[in-house]
This record gives sequence, structure tokens and C-alpha cells, in this order.
Amino acid sequence: MAEAYIVAAARTAGGRKGGRLREWHPADLAAVVLNDLVDRTGMDPSRIEDVIMGCVGQVGEQSTNIARNAVLASKLPESVPATSVDRQCGSSQQALQFAAQAVMSGTMDVVIASGVESMTRVPMGLAVVLPAKEGFGVPKSPRQEERYPGIQFSQFMGAEMVAEKYGLTKDQLDEFGYTSHQRGIAATQAGAFKDEIVAVDGKDAEGNTVRHDVDEGIRFDVSLEGMKGVKLLREGGRITAATSSQICDGASGVMVVSEKALKEFNLTPLARVHHMSVMGHDPVIMLEAPIPATARALQKAGMKIDDIDLFEVNEAFASVPVAFAQHLNADPARINVNGGAIALGHPLGASGTKLMSTLLYALKKRGKRYGLQTMCEGGGLANVTIVEAL
Repeated sequence: MAEAYIVAAARTAGGRKGGRLREWHPADLAAVVLNDLVDRTGMDPSRIEDVIMGCVGQVGEQSTNIARNAVLASKLPESVPATSVDRQCGSSQQALQFAAQAVMSGTMDVVIASGVESMTRVPMGLAVVLPAKEGFGVPKSPRQEERYPGIQFSQFMGAEMVAEKYGLTKDQLDEFGYTSHQRGIAATQAGAFKDEIVAVDGKDAEGNTVRHDVDEGIRFDVSLEGMKGVKLLREGGRITAATSSQICDGASGVMVVSEKALKEFNLTPLARVHHMSVMGHDPVIMLEAPIPATARALQKAGMKIDDIDLFEVNEAFASVPVAFAQHLNADPARINVNGGAIALGHPLGASGTKLMSTLLYALKKRGKRYGLQTMCEGGGLANVTIVEAL
């Protein structure tokens, strides 16, 4: 089978809700990343055969095919087509897998997979017609109600259910959240994100133009005691705002090419796509899906958990990566080594290729070989992508 290679990866630094990226239209923010990928590779933009872009809130400024609008806001020619993907939080990870599948099939040679989400300008849940009773959710159809009577699908409740099922304590989750910030701080101060972040102009609280090249959500003054003192989101629960992903604005992307394109354009690959799969799981506990999905992916790839040098497991809620490590016997020191969404933010549709960008550069800096990315997704889904650094 033909191979798919990632030759460039980039992301914006995350912006807090109402923060430095608040005045960026999402199409323009995504266009910055598209342009940067072209600049990094020196690729003739007319040779890009498709742009596949993840986005969850496809309403308002992110409606009417945000991917195409981003292309039209970029320096890519009008001849470059584009399509938008919604697999919830895994949207741009799915975009990457679609791009790799196109290349591996031989039907395309150069594809950009990307993602964008402005959670400031298109608030989470805006597309939901009726309000959910608790947490995030959507109204059920009559036939869904027959199958799941009286059950409200909720990511928040799923996170609490994962914590309960795996016997995780609030202290464990608080400590994980604190570690996420500590790792994010250390990575930022060491310049670990320098190669992946494309800087843009943002606005500070007073409206002054400032350089935005540091993830705005990191709490540089974080303390474990402070995190432990944050109010529970549900009485008797384990999850707090401090152990949940941060609402975030951002864009990200990767360029995927064939071996033919590698040679034709004299490109240097960052990694080869080694495995990709997606799995459906229980939509009630919902966020548990990365655990069985990863177990199946490793089996299909003929690998063991210890073969993976670094993991990116999205920190939608702390219970997800903590249960992941515990159940799969994954070394916690290899998971989210530069911090995760609790510290850096979770720009929904952009998180897939955002995490992949971080994973690729982390593998490169450490001289490691295999990286695995997975994330929980609304509806009880999980994508798994394994890459081999080159």
C-alpha cells in the first residue's frame, strides 16, 4: 500500500474566550495556518488538491463550508477545493485521516488537513436547537429515545462516569490538572512550541495590538492548593473547571503528501502515518472511547503499548487521560509531555491537528520514533492515529 507522509505542521497559540484572538474571523485565522503550511514547504499552492478542515460549530461565521471560506481568505488559488468535517472534538484528526486515505489510495498527492474553532465568536452549543438538560448535549430523536429512554447524552456526565468507573479520586484529577499546567509552563519557557506555533497579531484587554505566540490559557501562577479549591461542577462529583479543558480560539493544520510528491517537490517528511482508525463506543459514558479504540488500534498495528514513545490524549476532562493511563498501563510520563487542553486550551475542531503538531515536534526534539494520538468525541467516538517520526 502507498504511504502518506506529513511534511509540515503548524498551529496558532490558543486564545482564551474573549481573549487576544477575539477579533479574528475564524476563516481568516484558518487562512493564516494554510498560508504558513505553504510557506514552510515552499509548495506551489496550485498543486494542493484539497483542503479538509475540521470544525464543530458550523454556524454563523463558521457556516457555509468554513474550509472553502478559509481557502478564499488565504493565498491559495480558487482552484483549490475544500470541505468541512464534523466528528466533534476529533474533527481535524479525522480530517488528517481522510487526507492520508486520499494519498494512500493514489487519488491525490498533496492534501492539507486542518481545523479551526473560534469559541469566542461562535459559542459552544450555538447549533443546538433546544437546550440540553445538563452539560453538553443535543435533543434526541424519538427513535433515539426508544433506544436510550430517559438518558441525556452529556460529555460532562460522561467524564464523571469515567472517573467513577475507574475509581479516580478528585485529588488524582486535581494533581493531573496541576501537572498539565506545569508541563505547559515548562514547555513554553523552554521554547518547545516555537517550531509549531505561527504567530499572529492579537488584541490585549485594552485593545492594543500585541504579538500572540504563547498559549493564553496557561496559568503561570498555578498552585495545587488553588486547583484543589475550585468548586465542583456537580455536587458529589469529582470534576471542576480546573480539571476540564479550557474554551479556546485557534487554528491548526498539517500537509500530507505521497511519496511521489516527496520526490517531485524535494520535501523532507516529519513523519509517516503508520496507523489510523476510528471506533464507536457507548454514547452514555461517551468519553471512555479512547481506551478500547487504542487497544484495538495497537492490535491492528501489531504493536504493544510500550512501543509508543509519546502519547497525545486530549484532556477534555482530566478523567479521560488518567483512566487511559491506568487501564492501558501507559506510562504517564509519556502522555501529554508538554501539557494538554487543561492548560493550553481545546479549540474543538482545531484540536486534532493541533495535538498532532505538538506530537510531531515533541517526537523530533526527543529523538523518539512512534507517537499515538487519540481523543474522546461527542457521541461515544474516538479516532486513533499512530505516526512514525522520520
